[in-house]
Amino acid sequence: MSGFSASEAALEGFRITRENPRAFGAWVGVSFAISVLGAVVTVLMPPEVRHGLETLRADETPDMAKLVDALIAVSPILILGLAIQCIMAAAVYRLIFRHEDTRFGYLRLGADELRLMALTLIYILLFMALLVAVTLGAAIVAALAAVAGQGAAIFMGGAAELFSLGLVIFVLVRLSLAPVATFAERRLAIFESWSLTRGHFWNLFGAYALALACIVVVGFLALVVFTGVAGVILLLTGGQLSDLSSIFKPDETSIRTYFNPGLIAYMVTGSVFSALYYAVIAAPGAVAYAQLHDRPPGQPLTAQTEVG
Repeated sequence: MSGFSASEAALEGFRITRENPRAFGAWVGVSFAISVLGAVVTVLMPPEVRHGLETLRADETPDMAKLVDALIAVSPILILGLAIQCIMAAAVYRLIFRHEDTRFGYLRLGADELRLMALTLIYILLFMALLVAVTLGAAIVAALAAVAGQGAAIFMGGAAELFSLGLVIFVLVRLSLAPVATFAERRLAIFESWSLTRGHFWNLFGAYALALACIVVVGFLALVVFTGVAGVILLLTGGQLSDLSSIFKPDETSIRTYFNPGLIAYMVTGSVFSALYYAVIAAPGAVAYAQLHDRPPGQPLTAQTEVG
């Protein structure tokens, strides 16, 4: 089994968007449509759904009954968000693995996307179980250390938390190729990633960290440039810098008051960044999966061959 270059995997998302401008344009268009839909949903959102979102965003952890009610209330939004993420990720995978299937800019809502949605839900449950286990383990270690005194309890508690965080990151990285395997092999590949990534943790971690760092820098620069240009335009047209708040915090009382030229420009800019974000975040895993199977990106895997 071959290895792969972490830097090449991390930068693959930038490469595919540059070399496939039509697909990237389709992704930007879809991202903009999603932004518009999100704005309309925000304005027309029923009170119970808005309350549910506020409950989930609250700093204090709600009790189980309130949490369940909030999740039920916002479930349509959560499902829509999950579908969007899986559609965009599958488009990146399709471009890399099934490059000739260019219809609709590689965007679909079919069996591949539904499998990715199912896998995500399974992983959410597994992740919750892992968090409960490591939290319980850290609490037990701290309690046992308390016998030796408060200082020992604090030290061991901190060490247990760091170990728990490292364990969670390790597990997430080792299982990170599951979505790619599920797409490439057209089946739910829940644990195949664990064996596939054996011996490649640091390469994968480096690729993901570098990709994330790059997209964060790009997003920060885009925000700075957009804010600067918008501020200059406002000053030249007789406005004030305080008017920028209408872009980042629009009036949600109605659709007419919500949308304004500045917000629309911001949504366009955000759509370009969102499309790039999905490509940059999804591509490293696809490249790693392909190269660990001794196949270069763009060349179909044996497991991908259509049956019949």
